[in-house]
Amino acid sequence: MAAQELPGWRHTYSGKVRDLYASKEPGDERMLVVASDRVSAFDHVLSPGIPAKGALLTQLSHWWFDRLSEFPNHLVDGEIPDAVADRAMLVRALDMLPLECVVRGYITGSGWAEYQAEGTVCGIPLPEGLNNGDRLPEPIFTPAYKAPMGEHDENITFAQAEELVGAERAAQLRDVSLEIYRRAAAIAEERGLILADTKFEFGTDAAGTLRLADEVLTSDSSRYWDAEAWETGESPAARMASFDKQIVRDWLAANWDRQGEPPALPTEVVERTAARYRELIERLTG
Repeated sequence: MAAQELPGWRHTYSGKVRDLYASKEPGDERMLVVASDRVSAFDHVLSPGIPAKGALLTQLSHWWFDRLSEFPNHLVDGEIPDAVADRAMLVRALDMLPLECVVRGYITGSGWAEYQAEGTVCGIPLPEGLNNGDRLPEPIFTPAYKAPMGEHDENITFAQAEELVGAERAAQLRDVSLEIYRRAAAIAEERGLILADTKFEFGTDAAGTLRLADEVLTSDSSRYWDAEAWETGESPAARMASFDKQIVRDWLAANWDRQGEPPALPTEVVERTAARYRELIERLTG
């Protein structure tokens, strides 16, 4: 799908769910990050999209950036075109680091798969006897390498992260990511939510300052569970009632063999997913 034309802005890149624009004004290095309603799973963009998803995720990112203002981020002030005002962020250009900074407070997803096979997550040994969805003794930093477009991101060890960005920068990313996660998890807990895991992206500005970038703590970059359901649920599915696109992942896994193009999402799946996105916003922001 062709990117939307925006007066004064030049489209430079489209990811699975976001479009990036550069200012046409000479000397203006600001960028415009526009979130779409596109939804992706298993490295494919699916159709149809999730109504209002781009606006909801942008609203949630802004809400979290406000609450994490002591951590430098990529937002800058300025006017955003009316056509995308509800789903765009005006940001400074950064030199992005090639790591997904994943923090896990609970074990599930790819971490659970590795734990079952190796007893570790990204090379970090974990206690025996954990079940899918269990809380970890303490949050762990489990980086991933940001693969080129169309390829799978790859979970890596901390030693591999050090090779990519240097030991000092890797330690800084780990410490900041864990600090942000703990702060956000406490805020979520006050609202009856569990922040099971999340991923952050960082870049450096012209002065070398590390800045939190991209989306932050949204239902696309994070797993949120209902705290009461986690406490009382009798099955992993009941315990891990997600406020994200897990509904899409589950339906796709049951109805597609990952060969060729994925099937179109049923209306019921789209509507249920949209409702979960909205519910998370309401639960968090009131």
